[in-house]
Amino acid sequence: MCRSIKTLRPPMTPDATPEDVHAAALQYVRKISGFRAPAAHNREVFDAAVAAVAAATAELLAGLEVRGVTPRSSTPAG
Repeated sequence: MCRSIKTLRPPMTPDATPEDVHAAALQYVRKISGFRAPAAHNREVFDAAVAAVAAATAELLAGLEVRGVTPRSSTPAG
């Protein structure tokens, strides 16, 4: 499914941005709904779904523990 969604967890993508997360969420909702761009009467629910998937994705990435990779919150600010 969703072959164009890239892996966002480290070390595959060490610095996934909010834009990366949103793009993945958008691709997922497009695939599930079958709409590339929803009609005006579906826009609100479509956008809400993208936001919910993006939030869940960000929460997942923040909580993942990948062995051998320094947690994001522990990396020194540079």
